[in-house]
Amino acid sequence: MTDLPILPGAWSPDTIVWREIAADGSKYALLDGDKAAGVFAYAFFIPAGMWDPPHWHTQDSRVFVVSGQLELGYGEVFDRAALRAYPPGSLLSVPAQARHFDGAAVDTLIYGVARGPWATRYVAP
Repeated sequence: MTDLPILPGAWSPDTIVWREIAADGSKYALLDGDKAAGVFAYAFFIPAGMWDPPHWHTQDSRVFVVSGQLELGYGEVFDRAALRAYPPGSLLSVPAQARHFDGAAVDTLIYGVARGPWATRYVAP
């Protein structure tokens, strides 16, 4: 592989500029577009052992597992038995308003594509 520069509008796991880093170690980066309107792409890093409680999003989302292993389940109550594991290369379609929970037992990187306006709402804030 050559040392060619990364082109504008192209990302790899080692070139992501993280915009938000939470106290739990999760990271978010808006890669392209605008969450307020239109199509946008994002990266999300889930540290090992982080679990997001039941929530939903205002729009459909397409999620690609880049590394690690995403675990996702559907329902309004967190239930480990309902989690399904998605290894690198997996593509998921998460419908708008579908109550779900997710996380990872190992460090995991996902890319997503969705449409704005985008918001996340927790079942039990």
